[in-house]
Amino acid sequence: MSSYVIPAPAQASVPVLGSASRFPVHRIYCVGRNYEEHAKEMGFTGREPPFFFLKPADAVLPVDAGQTGSLPYPSLTANLHHEIELVVAIGKGGKDIKAADALGHIWGYAVGLDMTRRDLQNEMKKQGRPWSIGKGFDASAPIGPITPAAQAGDVANAAIWLQVNGTDRQRSTVTQLIWNIAETIEHLSAAWELQPGDLIFTGTPEGVGAVVRGDTLEGGIDGLGTLCLSVA
Repeated sequence: MSSYVIPAPAQASVPVLGSASRFPVHRIYCVGRNYEEHAKEMGFTGREPPFFFLKPADAVLPVDAGQTGSLPYPSLTANLHHEIELVVAIGKGGKDIKAADALGHIWGYAVGLDMTRRDLQNEMKKQGRPWSIGKGFDASAPIGPITPAAQAGDVANAAIWLQVNGTDRQRSTVTQLIWNIAETIEHLSAAWELQPGDLIFTGTPEGVGAVVRGDTLEGGIDGLGTLCLSVA
């Protein structure tokens, strides 16, 4: 049995709907600008090839069903943005997965938020530098319980929405993805060998905006329940 020179970190994990067992997180992949209207509001148009960035596995902020999570307002920013997303949980790994086979690699789905320090991200873009500081900070990936794929319903056609303090900010459908779930897995698995425990944040629709301390966020996807957070 291996021993370590310092205590090994705890395994990042996410609750599973209706189960005491949890989903262990291996990596968090995120797809950029994967809804056309969001791409336009960020200054881009067209169906560009998908691109990806990563968040640390322990950036997850898991929230149990029916609970309101506490999202700490991060340091160094004055412009924290919400991005509601469908999250795909991989149960069967692989590389060079074809779109026709991709759904067989999915364990389940969840509602997630890609929280973004937009001012830091924009500054890094201007300088041509990596923008991990804008995306990969602590608690930047809030996520609700994972619903097993067989119980998730028609995810590909589901409505997706987010309200801040009871007012609509984002509202669309998963059908508006530029690259659908299967195509995203095909592209992603060509660049990385996917592993059981990987999470894929599939992109956000238009309507992203800032939140401040004291705000309450509630987002949902049909068939997957809701994710509720209070910004602390």
